[in-house]
Amino acid sequence: MKNETVRDRAVTVEEALKLLSGLSLPPVRDETLPIEDSYGRVLAEDVYSNENLPGFRRSTMDGYAVHAPDTFGASEGMPVYLRITGTIKMGFPAHIKISPGEAAEVPTGGMLPEGSDAVVMYEHTNRVGDDLIEVLRPVAPGENIVREDEDIREGQLVLKRGHRLRAHDVGALAGLGITRIRVYRRPLVSIISTGDEIVPPHQPIRHGQVRDINSYNLHGLITENGGIALKLGIIKDEYAVLKSVLSEAIEKSDMVLITGGSSVGTRDFAHRVIEELGSPGILFHRVTIKPGKPLIGGMVKDVPVFGLPGHPVAVTVCFENFVLPLLRRLTGELIREYLPDRRTVRARLTHNLSSPVGREDHIRVRVEENNGTLLAVPILGKSGLITTLVEADGVVVIPQHSSGLYEGDEVEVRLF
Repeated sequence: MKNETVRDRAVTVEEALKLLSGLSLPPVRDETLPIEDSYGRVLAEDVYSNENLPGFRRSTMDGYAVHAPDTFGASEGMPVYLRITGTIKMGFPAHIKISPGEAAEVPTGGMLPEGSDAVVMYEHTNRVGDDLIEVLRPVAPGENIVREDEDIREGQLVLKRGHRLRAHDVGALAGLGITRIRVYRRPLVSIISTGDEIVPPHQPIRHGQVRDINSYNLHGLITENGGIALKLGIIKDEYAVLKSVLSEAIEKSDMVLITGGSSVGTRDFAHRVIEELGSPGILFHRVTIKPGKPLIGGMVKDVPVFGLPGHPVAVTVCFENFVLPLLRRLTGELIREYLPDRRTVRARLTHNLSSPVGREDHIRVRVEENNGTLLAVPILGKSGLITTLVEADGVVVIPQHSSGLYEGDEVEVRLF
C-alpha cells in the first residue's frame, strides 16, 4: 500500500506552519533611504551611535543650577542662601562657571554650567533679591539633570538589524544625526484572482456574478504588513491562461497569492499549475481549519505560492495564519518568538460555541463592554459573507482538540 504523505491528506495547522517555516528563502535585498521614508521598514544593518546623546549635561526642570552639597540641610525653617551669577539661555552653551555658594538660572533643557551637578526647582526657592535666592529643600548630586551620555553612549548599539522601525526609532536616528539608513526592500506580492464569476468592482453585475473582493482585501493586508501588492487582474478558469500568468508572476515576485483556485472542482487548476511549474511544487493541499480548509501551500523556484479559498473570510484567516509568517520573513524582520505577533484582549464569551474535534475553528467576534467587563459576541455566518468581517473586531480560536467553548468562558480575542 502506498504510504500516505501530507500531500495526500488535510494537514493540521501545526503541520502546515512547520512546512512553511522550513522553506529556504532567498536573501532579502536592501536599499538606502532617507529616515523620513523609513517608517515601518526593517533595518538591514546594526545601528551604532557615533556620539553621546544628548551630548551635554542638561536640566530637566526650570530652576537653578547648583553645587548640590551647598543645599544639604536646607529647609523652609532654615533655608540656604545662594548668589545668582547669571542666566543660561536655551540653545546656547553655558559659558558661566559657578563656585560653591553660587547658582545659575537655567530653563528646562538648558545646558548646566561648569561647577554645577544638580538643579533646584523654582518651586523650592524664593527670590530674595536681584542676585540672591533662598533654597527651601536640598537636592542630591544628579537630581533634575540628564548626563551627557545618559540617553545614548558613543559606540552603543542603538537598533539591531531585522528591527522594524517605529516612529520613536526614527526619532532616535534623527537625534543622533543619522539621516539615511539601510533597510530591506519591501517584498513584491502578486495577487491573481481566478473565477469565471468574478468581475471588477466598477462593472455592473448580473445574476451569477460577484465583484472582486479578495484582491482588494489582500492588497490592504499585504500593504499594512510591509509588502508591495501587485494585482494581476482577474483570470478566467482556463488552465493555459492561469499557467502563463502564474509563470510570469513567479519571475518578478517574492510571493504569489492565487484566490479562488483551491477548492475541489473540475475548473480549479491552481493545484495542477503549481505542481507543474517547478520544484518542490505543492507542500500541502487542505488544512484542518475553518474557514480555510481548501488552502494550498507551495513553492516554485524559491517563490512561495499560495492557493487561497474564494470566500473572503477564509482568505483573511488564511492570510493571517499562513501567509503573514512568510511575508514577515520576506521583509527581513527578525521574529522574536517570545513576543505575541498580534494584539489581543481577554473577554467573556456570550454564547456557547461547538466545534468538531480535529479541526481548528476561527470564530469572528465583536468586542463589547458591559459594566467594566469585556464581552466577546460571536458573529456567525458563512465564510462568503464579507459583513461578518466588517462587523467583527477579531477572532476567537477554538483549538483542534477542543469540542467547543461555553458561555462565560474567558477567551483570547485576536484583534484584526
